[in-house]
Amino acid sequence: MAAPLRDCATLRPVDASISLTYLAAAVIVPPTSLIVLALAGLWLARRRRAAGATLAACSLVALLVLSLPVVAFSLMGRLEPPPLAGTRAVGDARAIVVLGGGVARGAPDWGGDTLGVFTLQRVRYGARLAKVTRLPVLVTGAGPLNGRPGEAALMRDALEQEFGVPVRWFDERARTTAGNAREAAALLRAAGIGHVVLVTSAFHVPRARRAFEQAGLQVVAAPTGYVGYVGDAGAAFEWTHLVPGGDALRVSYLALREMAARLMYRVVDRQ
Repeated sequence: MAAPLRDCATLRPVDASISLTYLAAAVIVPPTSLIVLALAGLWLARRRRAAGATLAACSLVALLVLSLPVVAFSLMGRLEPPPLAGTRAVGDARAIVVLGGGVARGAPDWGGDTLGVFTLQRVRYGARLAKVTRLPVLVTGAGPLNGRPGEAALMRDALEQEFGVPVRWFDERARTTAGNAREAAALLRAAGIGHVVLVTSAFHVPRARRAFEQAGLQVVAAPTGYVGYVGDAGAAFEWTHLVPGGDALRVSYLALREMAARLMYRVVDRQ
């Protein structure tokens, strides 16, 4: 395994903590909340048949609606901004920041932990931009946990060993988007940099951009991993989008979770 660059700035990880975002996603955001309501309706029907049946039926109908691709893509499309308008759009940015998006733990084909789908999309796009613009790269993600490799370390190794892109700054201290923004801004300010290209999933861009701007950075968004975008390059509507499915329900969940996270970021100071 190749060693990191000697000038690669690193921050130590902090203890893991439960994110309010993911706690809310597990309890409040569908499908869990709708399933709970449906069960509550069935229980209520034992005493108040009409009210209970109505609650259960409405919950199941809502679950079905969220399972429709046309609904899922519509929800996701509300979050996804237009793509980067060519590499010239980076303007005066002086660094590329690639945000982590999850780790696939215990992947048997890789013999252990590896990058999750969202993180791999971001790393690949960040590598492409870095090769074209020749801007230095900062990666930021969660640190090691229980002796297992950290997200940021896996991102760095993939960029350097698989994509041939050196990583200049490396942060594995924060575990939330707002924390990533603060730690990245501290590293970049020390290098005299305040204008960056921010690479993350398209649905994550609005919240991430706001967090990095609040941290004092000027941001050019570089979205990747589109799902619901309906611009010139977006997928056209098909009749199969009216057929419910598990993949669509997952997309709806991701969109609703991100919307909940954006709301929380407006009312709660994230660490």
